[in-house]
Amino acid sequence: MTEKQRTLLIVEDDPALQKQMRWAFDGFETVLASDRESAIAQLRRHEPAVVTMDLGLPPSPDDVSEGFLLLAEMLALAPDTKVIVLTGQHDRENAVRAVGMGAYDFFGKPFEPELLSLTIDRAFRLHDLQAENARLRESQAGPLAGLLTRDPSMLKVCRMIERVATATVTVALLGESGTGKEVLARGLHSMSPRAKERFVAINCAAIPENLLESELFGYEKGAFTGAAKQTLGKIETAHKGTLFLDEIGDLPMPLQAKLLRFLQERVIERIGGRQEIPVDVRVVCATHRDLKAQIQAGQFREDLYYRLAEIVVDIPALRDREGDAVLLAHAFAQRFASENGRGSLHLAEDAIPAIESHPWPGNVRELENCLKRAVIMADGNRITAEDLGLASADEDLEKLNLRHVRDEAERKAVVRVLARTNGNIAKAAEVLGVSRPSLYDLMNRFGLKKES
Repeated sequence: MTEKQRTLLIVEDDPALQKQMRWAFDGFETVLASDRESAIAQLRRHEPAVVTMDLGLPPSPDDVSEGFLLLAEMLALAPDTKVIVLTGQHDRENAVRAVGMGAYDFFGKPFEPELLSLTIDRAFRLHDLQAENARLRESQAGPLAGLLTRDPSMLKVCRMIERVATATVTVALLGESGTGKEVLARGLHSMSPRAKERFVAINCAAIPENLLESELFGYEKGAFTGAAKQTLGKIETAHKGTLFLDEIGDLPMPLQAKLLRFLQERVIERIGGRQEIPVDVRVVCATHRDLKAQIQAGQFREDLYYRLAEIVVDIPALRDREGDAVLLAHAFAQRFASENGRGSLHLAEDAIPAIESHPWPGNVRELENCLKRAVIMADGNRITAEDLGLASADEDLEKLNLRHVRDEAERKAVVRVLARTNGNIAKAAEVLGVSRPSLYDLMNRFGLKKES
């Protein structure tokens, strides 16, 4: 973008000063306004990146109230616009007030055009930089951008979801309750060619068995008592889109056979109907159950499993995701504090080790509910282990010492190798990549005796 293309809005009620400023800043595309009403109109029309404005505006040029009212309106309408306020040379109080409201900078009148031009140019550059950063964030933000994780295994799951999203395969998401299976399913749908169509979810464990068939396949009018009109099922509703079958491991055996036929033939029959209805739908399923164990127990059809699990994604439990519990806890604390008007809330020193040591059987869902309750119950601006309802974990800071960590890793390695080599010092030293005297030193340091 060239400077001539940049729009600068000048809000000034003095015609002579308007002319002077237009001439001084001819490197920009200048537009003029002389009062609050015309300034707002120009702001809406031209969306300028930078505005210079005098605080003394009609109908009372000697009063700053109209100027502050305009400043507030402009910042509300265009928060990214950089507003440079022009004040009297000794009017520092109003200048500070303007900056406190969100103005980019202030300049005393009369001003040096060269110096003000430099400030305007700097404001344009900052606006451009912030706009570019916003574009980068938008380009990098995908359907899984809201999924917070630093754990390698969970990042691998995210990459896998991204790869299979565009493929025409059925995906099975396996993991404990609360690990984020539906979040991943929605992300998969959003990244697929079907993203503009419907995402239809049904929980197979939440609907009574006698109603589940009609929920899935629909029914014709008069098919049973109470069937007053033709009703489409979830499968048909998801036509052209994605059908998410949550808790598929709880699907009753009779319905497993009917679902298998649909997956094979891609047609359904509504209850009470005789017409085969073709349905084009991408199926994603999820369960916390061990489907292979259910197959062995005769509770799940093996042929259905292989139809549903063309791609299997194993989602790790929160306790197995290194560092994610605390990462998510910080994010939840900020979010719920904002939602509940609690201002700045942070985790207390005893809360972090308590979160790290808790097994989180309910995974992310349990952690989220725990933080939501803690934000409401916390006194002051700290969330303690007691607020979380967790037992305080006496964290041994010595364990976080790098020397201690290295010693513990070396001790475990020596013990394992000695066990593997049945106490053969020469062989163990070779495997460990150290000399025999060094191995003896390590054994003495760790209190390991040589087997006689």
